[in-house]
Amino acid sequence: MTTAESATKILDTMLGHLGVTATIAVEETHDGPCLQISTSESKTLIGRDGDRLDDLQYLINRILRHQFPKAERFKVDCEHFRTMREDQMAEEIRAIAERVKTTGSPYQMRPLNAYYRRMVYHILADFPGIQCHSPEGDDRLKCITISVQTSAAS
Repeated sequence: MTTAESATKILDTMLGHLGVTATIAVEETHDGPCLQISTSESKTLIGRDGDRLDDLQYLINRILRHQFPKAERFKVDCEHFRTMREDQMAEEIRAIAERVKTTGSPYQMRPLNAYYRRMVYHILADFPGIQCHSPEGDDRLKCITISVQTSAAS
């Protein structure tokens, strides 16, 4: 059994235990494989701001890594919710970077999980003169501060 087949089976079993009837398709995305769920119960499955999708994704990847220690991470999406949210967030991040660059005033984002923080860092790599910083610690959600890069004294 491949990792994709195993991940699909794990998700299907979880959804079955939750009483959710769904179709699951494996899609390749720019950042790895995605288990795309189609169901009439998408609102319930997505949760508030995708928090239930985050939980399902975390559990599936933990179980999958137990079976296949070197398995790549699978993203879990429902009715393309994450894809649309990521596109919207990327636009927001670019607009914030432009505003910070123009005004010179730092901007603190709402708390983000590790996946979305990586996305912010990746997008801001295309903005010379802009830096971002998140606090140290083991918190699951952290606020990134975006600011104008200060020159280090030589």
